Amino acid sequence: MPKLEIPPDPFDDAGMDVAEAFMRLVVRYFAATADSSGRVSTALTPGELARRFDEPLPQNGTSIEAVLARLEHEVLPDCNRLTHPRSMGHQVSAPLPVAVWTEALTAAVNQSGAVWEMSPVGTVIETQVIRWMCDLAGLGPEAGGTFTSGGTEATFAGLLAARQAAIPDVWTRGVGANPPVVVCGEHAHYGVARAIGELGLGTDRAVAIPSRHFKMDVGALEQELDRLRRDGRTVMAVVATSGTTATGSFDDLEAIGRLCEARGVWLHVDGAHGASALLSGTHRHRLAGIQYARSIAWDPHKMMLMPLTASVVLVRDERDLEAAFSQRAPYLFHARDGGRRFDQGLRSFTCSRRIDAFKVWVALQRHGANGLGALYNHLCANAGTMHALLTARPDFVTIHEPESNILCFRWIGDGTLNDERLDPLNLRLREAYNRAGTGWITTTMLGGRRVLRVTLMNPRTTATDLARTLDDLSEIGKQLQAEDNIV
Repeated sequence: MPKLEIPPDPFDDAGMDVAEAFMRLVVRYFAATADSSGRVSTALTPGELARRFDEPLPQNGTSIEAVLARLEHEVLPDCNRLTHPRSMGHQVSAPLPVAVWTEALTAAVNQSGAVWEMSPVGTVIETQVIRWMCDLAGLGPEAGGTFTSGGTEATFAGLLAARQAAIPDVWTRGVGANPPVVVCGEHAHYGVARAIGELGLGTDRAVAIPSRHFKMDVGALEQELDRLRRDGRTVMAVVATSGTTATGSFDDLEAIGRLCEARGVWLHVDGAHGASALLSGTHRHRLAGIQYARSIAWDPHKMMLMPLTASVVLVRDERDLEAAFSQRAPYLFHARDGGRRFDQGLRSFTCSRRIDAFKVWVALQRHGANGLGALYNHLCANAGTMHALLTARPDFVTIHEPESNILCFRWIGDGTLNDERLDPLNLRLREAYNRAGTGWITTTMLGGRRVLRVTLMNPRTTATDLARTLDDLSEIGKQLQAEDNIV
């Protein structure tokens, strides 16, 4: 018989020396991005980065030192540096270090949270964190939920529960020839339309309500619900948004909630970005009426500053979520204590699933709800500071007053350019500014016009960083205008 080759013990890497080496690498990364030095993002193109990693599949391993060297010199320098004080782009947080350290523990214990027997402590901690979040939202004792892969899945799961309530036999018979409609605001996240399509309703069953001041127009919503009822159309759900992607605006949940409650319509609140205001005494009022929701999407990996991913779907009655996943697996799903089963697979898409609740639980232990609320306040205050800086400058105009940490504005230069010239200039301005590496912002379209957009996700961003960002944008804008005038 051939002699079997015994591989080296892979758990030799579990020693303190290797662990400390990786930890030091992360600490150096945090230190390098804690001030305003260095680039915020890469200057390389996708093709240039791809060529760096275009190599044959490694057939034999190499030393830990060599792996760490590649990470430090080939990977980290061209990652987006979210903890850089002038990283002001997307809705991805500069993550809390205590949550980052917890990720290693989560990976080490490697619990699959769908079934209690595979993660006895993890499923219980997830249940407790969900309970805390339901309490913050003012939902009752029958409420519950589960962690999801992100806000898009959370909204999908909430609407899946709404579909089950509207079409009780949908699991076996499908949505039928005349499926119900879903009503949402014109500034709803694209995940809403995606969910409507994926649920088999057809995207033409999405009914968009116009906005006033970037919020759903409640009067228009009421008129549309009246029209749909007259036409004999079934409304599966109304989707309100708490913290729109474009402007961070909050729909009027009190008015929308009362309207939905009176008409027996399922209300789903997409609070992926803004539901964390429930932790803030200063901003909690923006979510007044959230208790009317039948389902809520909430992303702790946004304004609670968790590393990706940490997202939840909450439902007013947990049985609604379980009904949406009404499938039996006799070898699973039996852990019950009292009236509730702790197997999360009963109310979730996934079976193999991380316990993302660990890092949220640790962050709450370390900082408390008040501490995380204070961080939320600080990020929103930074947006207020930037709004004040913008209104004091003649070369910019603001588009709205910020209700959260998101702000849209427009560079207008010396005021001599019309909208048709300013639109492409603002787009080029964003591209040139990001390419320069001193900061990072995004852009969007509002009212048919190109605008610049910042999302302030880093607690270390200061008023000086905000002012520097505007100075740099203004200087690049003037250069672009001068180049256009020459051409």
